[in-house]
Formats: sequence, C-alpha cells, structure tokens
Amino acid sequence: MPDSLLPLEVNGLSFSIGQKSLLSKLELNIDSPGISVILGPNGAGKSLLVRLIHGLLKPGQGRISWNGKKLNLAIRKQQAMVFQKPVLLRRSVEANINFVLNNLSECHRSNCEDILQQAGLIQQRRQPARLLSGGEQQRLALARALATSPQVLFLDEPTASIDPTSTMRIENLLSQVRDDGVKLILVTHDIGQARRLASDVLFMHGGRILEHTEAQSFFNQPASKEAQAFIQGDLII
Repeated sequence: MPDSLLPLEVNGLSFSIGQKSLLSKLELNIDSPGISVILGPNGAGKSLLVRLIHGLLKPGQGRISWNGKKLNLAIRKQQAMVFQKPVLLRRSVEANINFVLNNLSECHRSNCEDILQQAGLIQQRRQPARLLSGGEQQRLALARALATSPQVLFLDEPTASIDPTSTMRIENLLSQVRDDGVKLILVTHDIGQARRLASDVLFMHGGRILEHTEAQSFFNQPASKEAQAFIQGDLII
C-alpha cells in the first residue's frame, strides 16, 4: 500500500497570463479524506486551480506539495482527472478501459468487467464509446480514471452538461469511490451537488480562496459576503 498523498499543501500559488493575474498567492491545506468541493461562480479560478495542483499547468509562483513532497511525475501517476467534456478513444467501451489496463503493471491491473459493472456500463461494453449518451460517456470517462486505482481523483464539473438521472448515477458512484478510500477533489458551481457530496468546501471568487471549512459550517454560516450571496443565488460581481 503506497503512502498517502495527503496532506496537499499550497503556498503562495500564483498564475498569470500575460499581464493578467488569474490566481494570486493562494494558500491551501487539504489533509482530510472524503470529498473536497471547490465551489464558486464561473470565472472564479476553480478549474485553473485543480489543473495546477494536478500538474497539468506550471504555476508562475508558489509551491505545491503532496505529503511533504514537491509535485512530480511519480505523484501524478497516483492521481487521475475527469473533465467536464469526456475525452474518449474511437473504439468500444471495453476497449477504452482495456487501453488503460494494458498500460498498468500487473499488480495494479483490475478486471475490465468489474470496472464496467461498477460504472453501470456492462450492457454497453461492445458499443462504440462515442455513440453512448452524454451521461454514459461521462461514466465511462470516470470508470477509465478509476481503472488506474488513483489515490486522488480530480473532477472538473463532471455533471455540468448531463441529465438528472445520469447526474444521480455519477454522484452515487463518487460516494462509493469515497467510501473505498479515494480522495476526491470536485469542482462545481452546483450548490445542490456540493450540499449532497461535500465533506469540506473551498469557496473561490476572483482568483482567490475566500474560505475553506467543513461543509456543514459553510452552508449553515458562510463567513464571506460573497459566499453568502452565492448560496442565496444572488449575482456576484
């Protein structure tokens, strides 16, 4: 069993494009299991933050460390990420899973049928992946990520463009994955989803982290006026 990647520590993290600052001197510590939800309005910097802490982008300034170690390729191999728009191979459902499994060492290899069963896609195993419905495609993307047995799973608005039934199935799967001990970091602007899933909430606005607290405390008594407005459904300028 590999050592835990937690805690995640972010110190002085900044990111700019040209002269425009998108994130400024962020400080963050995530050291608990469960589902950490990054919540906030569009343009808050949520997706950018997860891409940085997963290593898809290089920060302009600051340090990102997992369990005291600077983010590197070995750490990234123990993580996986699911994006808002599924990226699938032009082959069958089961071939998408097997492509991942065949690139893993024998000791990390799972059974394709078990993975598809967990995702509720066993009946579609022979179908071309790109002919699945939007919700099914996202479940396949999630199943493919889980096939790597990640310690940490990032999800960037995974249910933003799918129907309520598919959303419920994905949320149920995420709850199961959480219970299996995988750390989830979920980006969403859906307050209802955050209420259903979050163990703790990190609220962002304008490229800043305004608060990070246990979920019940956040929803019962948000500390910032921006979070209060967001929860009430008001526009935040």
